[in-house]
Amino acid sequence: MGMTMSQKILAAHAGLGSVEAGQLIEARVDLVLGNDITAPVAIKEFEKAGLKSVFDKRRIALVMDHFTPNKDIKAAEQCRNVREFAKKHGIIHFYDVGEMGIEHVLLPEQGLVAPGELVIGADSHTCTYGALGAFSTGVGSTDMAAAMATGRCWFKVPSAIRFTLLGKPGKWVGGKDVILHIIGMIGVDGALYRSMEFAGEGLKHLSIDDRLAMANMAIEAGAKNGIFPVDAAVLSYVKARVDRDFTVYEPDPDCSYEKEYVIDMSGLKPTVAFPHLPENTRTVDEAGGIAIDQVVIGSCTNGRLEDLRIAASILKGRKVAKGVRLIVIPATQKIYLDALREGLLEIFVEAGGAVSTPTCGPCLGGHMGILANGERAVATTNRNFVGRMGHTGSEVYLAGPAVAAASAIAGRIAHPDEVIGGK
Repeated sequence: MGMTMSQKILAAHAGLGSVEAGQLIEARVDLVLGNDITAPVAIKEFEKAGLKSVFDKRRIALVMDHFTPNKDIKAAEQCRNVREFAKKHGIIHFYDVGEMGIEHVLLPEQGLVAPGELVIGADSHTCTYGALGAFSTGVGSTDMAAAMATGRCWFKVPSAIRFTLLGKPGKWVGGKDVILHIIGMIGVDGALYRSMEFAGEGLKHLSIDDRLAMANMAIEAGAKNGIFPVDAAVLSYVKARVDRDFTVYEPDPDCSYEKEYVIDMSGLKPTVAFPHLPENTRTVDEAGGIAIDQVVIGSCTNGRLEDLRIAASILKGRKVAKGVRLIVIPATQKIYLDALREGLLEIFVEAGGAVSTPTCGPCLGGHMGILANGERAVATTNRNFVGRMGHTGSEVYLAGPAVAAASAIAGRIAHPDEVIGGK
């Protein structure tokens, strides 16, 4: 029996000729990631175990992004803890205020992830890097501590579900809409501990930013990881950023998938996930009319330059509805600068929005846009659990940047064509 793409990467890193679903393995890792919430816990365990050195100061990334710039004293103490650890061990890839970004956008941008690599991170959305043909997954802080010392981690080899994507998405339909449609179709546990492996001729119509958004939300279907084939678009993206050799893996023709889904993206519409689960999806036509208090455009799902361009194309020359707060968060310093130079930030400010320094901020109820009791927000983030963005009585509606921008103008969940006169 052949192996899936994910299984081939795991086998290679475990030094095995082959692996099969359910097998427990120990494998070397190419990169270990932590942030200002999870790294302090890992550092505590690292030092508690009496560990004196890291396995490779070039293969650990520590990104201060969740409560950074620090929102309070506790956040400041946590960042100082990580800052001192990074200095002590000479960690090359330490990112702090002024040079950091949201981790899952920053690492691909900096060329720290390449096809065929194995990446673990003490953050559930580490699965993002599967968009580049890597096996990447979230782990606990204790696993992160052990991996920082040994460069190895244990894995249970996942089985796989194949998603064959056909057709070209219509106007205003992007990767976020595709993955929300899939999660709505299979449920938040529909890929539990499976590998979501994407394929099909429709991939040529999905940009790298689209794929990063989709892989990012694989965890919202319960998946161990999400992964895309390495095509010309991926190679172009990676070769512009990565200065080391890497290996491209493809699934064997006779590999086994637990299930297979075929999705014609040409029939999809802009999609919204209602509270309080990402699976609670409806098309924007079915969701329209719900009044909102806030719109957040950003996060590790949709804070990239392409997302900001889409939002700006709708907001340009228009105003945010009275009583609605629009918060735009470019995901990295580079994206911030690029958006500044393109005039996108000017469009957001003139529309009545607030532009933030890169941070996870409101996505996890951290800062820069916490919701009060009874308030509703449309957000391009990845989770809408009870209390995710603030008070347990608040509500979060997940959407792509086009619907988010249109909703900010309308003051309610709205289709983009509704506010720009195309409908």
